[in-house]
Amino acid sequence: MAARSGAMHVARNRRTYVAKSGERRVYESVLVRRTYRDGGKVRHETLANLSALPAEAVAAIEATLKGERLVPAGQAVTITGSLPHGHVAAVHAMAVKLGLPGLLGPAGWQRDLALGLVISRVVTPASKLATRTWWDDTTLGADLGIAGASTDDIYAAMDWLAGRQDAIEARLAARHLAPAANPARMALFDLSSSWLEGRCCPLAARGYSRDGKKGRLQIEYGLLTDPAGRPVAVRVFPGNTGDPAAFTGITGVVRDKFGLAQMVMVGDRGMITSARIAALNQQEDGTPRPDPYGWITALRAPAIKKLMAEGGPLQMSLFDEQDLAEITSDDFPGERLVACRNPVLAADRARKREDLLAATEKLLAPLIARVQAGRLAGAAAIGVEVGKVISKYKTGKHFAITITDTSLAIERRQDQVDAEAALDGFYVLRTPVPAAQLDAAAVVAAYKNLRYVERDFRHIKSDDLDLRPVFHRLEERVRAHVLICMLACYLTWHLRKAWAPLTFTDEHPPAPANPVAPPAAPRPPRPRPLASTTRRAAPTAASAACSSTWPPCLATRSGSPAPAPTSRCSPSQRAPSARPST
Repeated sequence: MAARSGAMHVARNRRTYVAKSGERRVYESVLVRRTYRDGGKVRHETLANLSALPAEAVAAIEATLKGERLVPAGQAVTITGSLPHGHVAAVHAMAVKLGLPGLLGPAGWQRDLALGLVISRVVTPASKLATRTWWDDTTLGADLGIAGASTDDIYAAMDWLAGRQDAIEARLAARHLAPAANPARMALFDLSSSWLEGRCCPLAARGYSRDGKKGRLQIEYGLLTDPAGRPVAVRVFPGNTGDPAAFTGITGVVRDKFGLAQMVMVGDRGMITSARIAALNQQEDGTPRPDPYGWITALRAPAIKKLMAEGGPLQMSLFDEQDLAEITSDDFPGERLVACRNPVLAADRARKREDLLAATEKLLAPLIARVQAGRLAGAAAIGVEVGKVISKYKTGKHFAITITDTSLAIERRQDQVDAEAALDGFYVLRTPVPAAQLDAAAVVAAYKNLRYVERDFRHIKSDDLDLRPVFHRLEERVRAHVLICMLACYLTWHLRKAWAPLTFTDEHPPAPANPVAPPAAPRPPRPRPLASTTRRAAPTAASAACSSTWPPCLATRSGSPAPAPTSRCSPSQRAPSARPST
């Protein structure tokens, strides 16, 4: 019999059978066949039945018969490189969701570089040179098309970003401070500082260092946020700028550049002074402004002491059954004074004062012994040594010191200590906002919201974004560097909100019933229930909607207890995943 020639192929035959019960059944057979021509007819010859083979084997045979070349899976793809991708992808996705690229400006090379600087500051804060190198080590450089950028390109992008600062902040203010998003028309403002490396920056000056870097050149910057602490604007000032001057600058920005009227500005007692309040709602010619601003601030200790004088409006009897009272004073016409007393704070300040006084006396005791033994003599020499000690804990005002050439006598000024102790736990807030708009408790809560600005400063300066120290020399570069950190803080603020379920953070913390009382200590996490040794929970099938998402929803893990909280990570501490490139 002559050998037949013809192409082989895989054929699938389906047969349908209907049982007596009406059930419809479909049978499929997979055959290897050869097709040949017999005279004028096309015939098929069955060579093998593959129906019992796995689907993968059938597919491989079918691909081979079609002429495809099959190789082992390990040899099919060669991994030429693997770049971290997950962390930058998560931050970039949030930036796109917030509309940050459009917020920065029109599409282009410089906008992509500026966006890369902001995302890099969130993920891995570093110098601009290190950031440029880091772009080549992740997928961020390729995704944004900035992998080949030079240092000059980055500096040009910073200059471009600094020129767009007013437009960016105006859009953020319209988004978060406008009446539609901020019915209370309230904004928080506070000032901080960071030191610089170098001495050629025009903004560098020596002033009060909030970083504890005495004698170092520094800059100061004020952060404006909404009532929830979301950053909206930042302004950089010379390092010797006072709080009141910074407050005047930011109110001009909010009123003139943002176009917001009838706002309520919240600042601490050193920032919103009586002089600034008088000038807040006056025009340059001295006439009242048609759109007056409100404010919320606190009184200094001398003003509180005057209110507590005999016959004054602030008396201890007001706090016999409550810790909050609203009073008025002729010294503050047209203003509401909300007096608060926190007994826990009073006890803490009394304890701290006593500890500092005792520590100072302990340091002075060896000096007194040296003078008595004759090893230290001369009023000038004794005064120098006492000055070194008495200023360490800043308690010199509470000691009466008598120095002669041969003696040193130190005594506590107990009456002065008692007078200061009488103010422990008291603070008084002042505001012209009417009670119909903000009651006394709301005034206290609004002032305490300044802790959100302090939290943002912690994130910007040290925890996540590492603004300090500043290495730039040009004034515009310093402003651009601070603006990048502010935009990164804005992005981090939203990341923390979005990742709250993953970091075991309370998404909706309850409002305190008493705004004056200190916050309650956090409750310890509940221990995980012990696994049963006699009964095992049945596996739970995951739905199709949950199988493609991470983290799994409750439907996929209802059969097992939730894991106990272990740690809270900043966005820059997320473990990156690897995405191979071929």
